[in-house]
Amino acid sequence: MHPFAYERPEGINAAVALLRDDPEAVFLAGGMTLIPTMKQRLRAPSSVIDLAHIPGLRGVRIEDGALVVGAMTPHAEVAANPLVQAHLPALAELAAGIGEVRARGTLGGSIANNDPSADYPAALLALDAQIVTDRRTVAADDFFRGLFETALEPDELVTSVRFAPCARAAYAKFRNIASGYAVVGVFVAQAAAVRVAVTGAGPGVFRWTEAEAALAADFSAGALDSLSMPVDDLNSDIHASAEYRAHLCKVMLGRAVRRIAA
Repeated sequence: MHPFAYERPEGINAAVALLRDDPEAVFLAGGMTLIPTMKQRLRAPSSVIDLAHIPGLRGVRIEDGALVVGAMTPHAEVAANPLVQAHLPALAELAAGIGEVRARGTLGGSIANNDPSADYPAALLALDAQIVTDRRTVAADDFFRGLFETALEPDELVTSVRFAPCARAAYAKFRNIASGYAVVGVFVAQAAAVRVAVTGAGPGVFRWTEAEAALAADFSAGALDSLSMPVDDLNSDIHASAEYRAHLCKVMLGRAVRRIAA
């Protein structure tokens, strides 16, 4: 690990100012991706700006009818929180199924990193969530841009995520047995419209619009019989081929739909 300075700001403005003054600095949320890459000398930031002591970035609340989850809320707290369990049980279930980083990994850190196999991006995209930063609100459709890429500016900080309550939602994933990451994960939400988001299968989270159209016409597992996922843009690696991931997309979609329809 290369030497670095450690900063512990006590407010959002102070944290953003530190990053703006030093483009080689990085924010530290849970550190579940940052610390390992620093240990492997794949990243060498000049300073690490720890967000853990900033008030208001952690916790869950209801605000204007929306479920608001602070960016620094660990996965384990999202899973166990009574408000999440009551208003968005599928999100609580998703958080409970994240791998071995539940006690330290955070919602904000996960979506800002946008790992192509992360679980939360699928939930945000399917639930049409809003990502709140220190300066604006970004729709999930506009936030995720591709492999480890988001709409965040270099000095922008995620502060919370807003979800409209949705009782008819479910997430199903085929998990990597070692890491807990999704080889393929499919999140389905049925509210004003049907939205289907897929993670793990491609270079980034994406909506499966053909599945959305099929389920909008007939929300049942039977409506998926003729559906297939094109393999052209899917990942192929040591964990699964593109063809197998395409098969898993349909299997996980069917599982999620059956949970909702049951």
